Amino acid sequence: MLLVYTQKVTPRLTYTFKHIFTRILQVQVEFTSKVEKFIAHNGLKLTYAKQPLGNEFFVKSEDLLFEQGINDIEIKIGDWQGVPCFFQNKQNASIPFDIFAASFYLLSRYEEYLPHLKDKFGRFSAEESLAFKHKFLEKPLIDVWAYKFRGLLQEKFESFHFEERTFEYISTIDVDIAYCYKHKGVVRTIGGFAKDIFRLSIKDVWLRMMVILGFRQDPFDTFDKLISLQNKYSIKTIFFFLVSEYTTFDKNTSSRNSKYRSLIKSTADYCRVGLHPSYFTMKNDLKLKKEKKRLEEITNIPVQLSRQHYLRLAMPETYQNLIGLEISEDYTMGYAQHYGFRASTCTPFYFYDLDYEIQTPLKIFPFAVMDVTLKDYLGLSYKRSYEVLLKLAREVQEVNGTFITLFHNETLSDRGKWIRWKKLYVEIFKQISTFNK
Repeated sequence: MLLVYTQKVTPRLTYTFKHIFTRILQVQVEFTSKVEKFIAHNGLKLTYAKQPLGNEFFVKSEDLLFEQGINDIEIKIGDWQGVPCFFQNKQNASIPFDIFAASFYLLSRYEEYLPHLKDKFGRFSAEESLAFKHKFLEKPLIDVWAYKFRGLLQEKFESFHFEERTFEYISTIDVDIAYCYKHKGVVRTIGGFAKDIFRLSIKDVWLRMMVILGFRQDPFDTFDKLISLQNKYSIKTIFFFLVSEYTTFDKNTSSRNSKYRSLIKSTADYCRVGLHPSYFTMKNDLKLKKEKKRLEEITNIPVQLSRQHYLRLAMPETYQNLIGLEISEDYTMGYAQHYGFRASTCTPFYFYDLDYEIQTPLKIFPFAVMDVTLKDYLGLSYKRSYEVLLKLAREVQEVNGTFITLFHNETLSDRGKWIRWKKLYVEIFKQISTFNK
């Protein structure tokens, strides 16, 4: 157990210390404002204040964890043994910056509450982030800091034994369009044929006909393959299903279609299934509630997992709406435009609501990379995409964190722009399944 001496225990302080020590370093933490209790403690301990009490392990505090609300904060990036850092201090402390204030700034997504330019889909873009501007987006920086910090504590408290956590990989699949040709309805099917004929794509006309008549499997129907890979390599897979009405941005099969409902039910028998809230749910709690109820009626299971379609996340409204509907896990934390760690951690964490200054029960699972990011946004080759995926996985493995990828069922279709990506997905499973051996 770690005992922390601080002059004031605040929600921000307890939230940040528990993420770093309890969730990353596997150490229980307690707090005290009583000098006598701190001095009497013979185990692992540190002071977090403006001044040290004596020659104990000391971290000089910034004001951030003792404030409330949002303020315009000037950030100056420095270096700590080759790793970027900020909130530096010149005082003779055990560490040259306030690791806790810096971690809170990144974890709480403080910068997303400040004025910023949004992209064409109304999202906070990677280019606006501190991590992108200062080139640490590709590192789970908070976890890296935590492990370096652990090394300093180990030097000071040689007899203390730190527990090791285990690397975990979670493959998540967004089902934006379950079927390429099947179960589209008469109007959409006729429109599809017309589009193929207009483009003089006879091959697509033939394939569409063969699939609809039942002579060929639909290219996007890769669900059995995805589930078999989960079983073969013992890697957790989660599916997020879109069940909204048809819109310009939401083009999945109707949730009233019996075949689609059967697909969702059968998938839920083998994997965890979550809601993929539609494009217009970002700030619309009534629409979100309707879609959640719809998925629950299909699966007969309470919906606990969610990931926003198009990764449209408004801070803090989207998360507040999810909490109001008793969603317990969200997987939206990541960027569409770039791969990397949006909250600078590869450890699932709880959403801290800066509006109400509380840690909420909503657990955030940050993903590191999306297939569409590599292929469409960045235009990377098959080989380069594989290298990026493996590099990010290694970054997470170094700190024994949780590596989460975002793929789509059509990525394994092996057609069009996704040729060879089925092989890439399988190779990633093969490589990562060996990490803990």
